[in-house]
Amino acid sequence: METQRQKKIGGVIQKDIADILQRAATDGGLKGTLISVTKVTVTTDLSIAKVYVSIFPHASGQELLNGIKANQALIKHELAQRTKNQLRRMPELSFFIDDSLEYIDGIEKSLKREEDPIKNRDLLAKRKKS
Repeated sequence: METQRQKKIGGVIQKDIADILQRAATDGGLKGTLISVTKVTVTTDLSIAKVYVSIFPHASGQELLNGIKANQALIKHELAQRTKNQLRRMPELSFFIDDSLEYIDGIEKSLKREEDPIKNRDLLAKRKKS
């Protein structure tokens, strides 16, 4: 169960990281790429923040996630500058791809019978655990 403090810090981090990542993508010449931060969970001791990002188009998702992880120190520094009046200590950031939108899209296609998983068992991909 998340405390109010965890939720508040998660919300602050989510808003600022979304802004940082989207600006970095635009400045990096990735026009048409949408990066959104879908969820941020913070541990009870406020030392680690798990950041879940959704990237559109999905094809470039893993490549962009690798880029985000490579620039983790810069992102953390920028975030610390933005939140210095709200947070005493910046949590370590861990980034993950949030594939829930793709998963929901697959379910909707199955329900509309566009892709019938009963006839084609290959459509029933196992969900990745993160």
